[in-house]
Amino acid sequence: MSTTTLTVWHYDTAMGAAAGEVRLKDLQQRGAVRVVDAITVTWVPGAEWPHVGHLLRQGPASIAKGTMLGALAGTLFLTPVAGVDGGAEVAALAHRLRDTGIDQAFLEEAKRRLTPGTSAMLVLSSEADLEVVGEFVERGLARGDVRLMHARLREDAPDALRALIKSASGGFGGIARSG
Repeated sequence: MSTTTLTVWHYDTAMGAAAGEVRLKDLQQRGAVRVVDAITVTWVPGAEWPHVGHLLRQGPASIAKGTMLGALAGTLFLTPVAGVDGGAEVAALAHRLRDTGIDQAFLEEAKRRLTPGTSAMLVLSSEADLEVVGEFVERGLARGDVRLMHARLREDAPDALRALIKSASGGFGGIARSG
């Protein structure tokens, strides 16, 4: 049985996630990771909201709003609830994802790190050799432009993430939020 992992690669620049995509493809070619889903979240300076883009453009699931990570990113980064502070939003999302291996502290840190002028790549993978992935990411760590977070998910985590997709459909529009 393979372990499913959610990895968040945070970059200090809005274009950093694009470089991460190249690194991820190289890791896939080396057999160090099998990507289930991957998205970028880019927050260009001056934009009111970040933009969510999808990396796997294979088949009908290529639209970010129809993916597990698209729903997660949309809910985490694009849907402030009127009258509710950001901490309460994250707590509500963490509650919906309880028992997946994604906890409130992980979500809070992911949200805190994404600010205007930065970007992130979220990768849902199985059969990841985290040692090899870590060595690849360390190239960016030496320059100070990337930080890596990961959570090992429980076996039934994809079911909870699929439920999130159903509840988020139409809620954030999937790809980007306009001001």
